[in-house]
Amino acid sequence: MAINLTTKFLPYTDELFSTESKKSLLTNDDFDWTGAHTVKVYKVGTSEMADYNRNPASGFTGSRYGTVKDLDATTEEFTLKKDRSFTFAIDKLDTDETAQQLAAASALARQQRQVVIPEVDSYVYGVMCEGAGHKPDAVVLTKENIYTEIIAGNNALDNAEAPEAGRIIVVTPDVYVLMKQCKDITMETDIGNDLRLKGVISNLDGAMVIKVPATRLPDDFGFMIAHPCATVAPTKLEDYKVHEDPPGISGSLVEGRICYDAFVLDNKKTAIYYQAKA
Repeated sequence: MAINLTTKFLPYTDELFSTESKKSLLTNDDFDWTGAHTVKVYKVGTSEMADYNRNPASGFTGSRYGTVKDLDATTEEFTLKKDRSFTFAIDKLDTDETAQQLAAASALARQQRQVVIPEVDSYVYGVMCEGAGHKPDAVVLTKENIYTEIIAGNNALDNAEAPEAGRIIVVTPDVYVLMKQCKDITMETDIGNDLRLKGVISNLDGAMVIKVPATRLPDDFGFMIAHPCATVAPTKLEDYKVHEDPPGISGSLVEGRICYDAFVLDNKKTAIYYQAKA
C-alpha cells in the first residue's frame, strides 16, 4: 500500500551567518564630501633647526636665525571611486506563497547584512593594508612568535610617534587562537560593554584587539595594528528604497546605492603596521 507522506513548510528562513562591521573602530570621517566628489588637503613642510648666530662677523648681512627658505605646501587629492548599486524584484504571489518569508523589507536587510557590509569592509581593509606605512617581510606566525611580532609592530608605531591611545590590533580568528595559546600573552578581557558591542574582545600591550573574518581580509593577512587617525573612510551616499507596485511589476522593486571609499593619509600612514603571513 502506497502512502503519500505530508511535507510541511515552516514560516522560517535559514539565514546565513554574518558579522557586523568593525571598520568604524579603525577609520575616521574627518573630511566632508558634501557637495563635492573630490577633496584636497594640504601637506605643509617644516624648517630645519640651525645654530643661532649670536656674534656675526663684521659685514654680515644675513639673518642671525639662519637661511630663510619658503615652506613646501603640497596637496593630496581624494576622489571617491566606489559608486555601487543593486536591485531585485519580489512578486506579490511569491511573498504570499512563501509564508511571507520572501518579503521586501527582510530581503533588503539581508542584502545589506550579507552583501553590502562585507564588500565595504573588504575594500576598506584592503586599502589600509596596501597603504600601511610599515610592511615588514611576510613571516610564518606561530604561537611561539606571535607576541614578538605584535610587540615589534607596536614598537614601529612608537618610533614613528604615532598616537599610543586608540590603537587597534586586527586579527583573524586563526591568529587569535595562536594568541590564546601563546604563553607570553596575558590579554586583558575586562572590556566595557560599549566596546564589546563594537567588537573589541580584549586589550594587549595597550591596544584593543578585534577579530575580523578572514573572508573580509587580504589572502596573506597576518595581523594589522592601526590608529583610526590614519584612514578616512567616507560613505557619501547610502540610499535604499522599496517601491510597491511600480510600473511593470506586481509586487515590490528594491533598489540600493552606496557611494564610499577609503584613503590612507600620506603623513599618517606610519600609524598602520601590516604584517603579512608567509
